[in-house]
Amino acid sequence: MMRVVLIVGLILIVFGVLSLGYEGITYVSREKVAEVGPIEVRADRQRTIWLSPVVGVIALAAGAGLVFAGMRPSSA
Repeated sequence: MMRVVLIVGLILIVFGVLSLGYEGITYVSREKVAEVGPIEVRADRQRTIWLSPVVGVIALAAGAGLVFAGMRPSSA
């Protein structure tokens, strides 16, 4: 169980560092712009999901807490 907590903590730390390094996740979506009879006009639109720096800081803090908790010897 402690190993799972440690791994989740490390994943959160990596996510936190990446989210602080990048401002957002950009992807391309293809949308239908017009349709005239059998002809369709499509356009590629670039979309961005913005990540707040607060998300990165929270992920880093939570990951550090989980790593710390996962490294402590169990009392049982």
